[in-house]
Amino acid sequence: MQAWKCIAFASAFAGSCVMGPSNADDYPSRPIRLIVPYAPGGGADTVARIIARRVGDTIGQTIVIENRGGAGAIIGTDMVAKAEPDGYTLLLGQSGPISINPAVYQDLRYDPIKDFAPITMTTAYPYILVVNAKLPVKSLQGLVALAKSKPGSMNYGTTGIGAANHLVAELFSSKAGLKMAHIPYRGTALAVADLVSEQVTLVFGDPISVLPHMQAGTLRALAVTSTQRSAVAPEVPTIAESGFPGFDAIAWHGILAPAKTPVNIIKKLNTEIVNALQQPETKALLVNQAMQTVGNSPEEFAAFIKQDIAIWKAVAAAADVSVK
Repeated sequence: MQAWKCIAFASAFAGSCVMGPSNADDYPSRPIRLIVPYAPGGGADTVARIIARRVGDTIGQTIVIENRGGAGAIIGTDMVAKAEPDGYTLLLGQSGPISINPAVYQDLRYDPIKDFAPITMTTAYPYILVVNAKLPVKSLQGLVALAKSKPGSMNYGTTGIGAANHLVAELFSSKAGLKMAHIPYRGTALAVADLVSEQVTLVFGDPISVLPHMQAGTLRALAVTSTQRSAVAPEVPTIAESGFPGFDAIAWHGILAPAKTPVNIIKKLNTEIVNALQQPETKALLVNQAMQTVGNSPEEFAAFIKQDIAIWKAVAAAADVSVK
């Protein structure tokens, strides 16, 4: 499947928003808050600021970024779930809090299907499987062969138990028939730093975190997790073409509103955001952040979210990954 080109199912969007009062026709008449459930400076924050500036210019209202990080992005995400559904509080959603958290948290404060009205997926990117350049493997098949020849000797670093790249690593391990130790860190940078110093065997890292080390020659990329090669590292094969057909795991960002936000507001925001994403300057800025622009319909985005949650719930259950 091409994850960001999923088929639209109208039923997937049913009930996520309802028609609102007629005064929604003058929307927006005041500034809009875009909640980013992470600290400033990360990939999600950068995407939010690029989109907010472009869309704000066209709708004639300021879109104010509010960073509400903490608790695995639960705090900021839950804040939007409980906000007034008037279109003035939006969420910069990500695969972690929307697709991964429901799969691993036993008690989650929000329901990503019932509590949100998807507007559009904005960006997507694959994880890149990287190893230390000193490891004597040049391909994914070489890594698998080495791991199988030394059972229990390899490990992988992640951004924490139940994090997106933890589940990606578990998905790959199950497909490849590997048993590797999990080393959780408190952030991607720490995991990558230990990979550079040969403390861990591999990391599924986001492009922004690993590309500088790839370019410096300290890390070697063996594969990307999407079904298509990444524009930021076109020379790196996919896991699917490296002996594991059908392997597909991407990270994504998207804009969501609280459930029951009026349909005309959802449609207006979708139009404005998709138009902004299609602008060459916006694309260039996001490509510079190793992101692929998307821009789909609310129905397509809703269908994708349901599909993504189902995939990661199955992976988490198979790997017995859960967070209290």
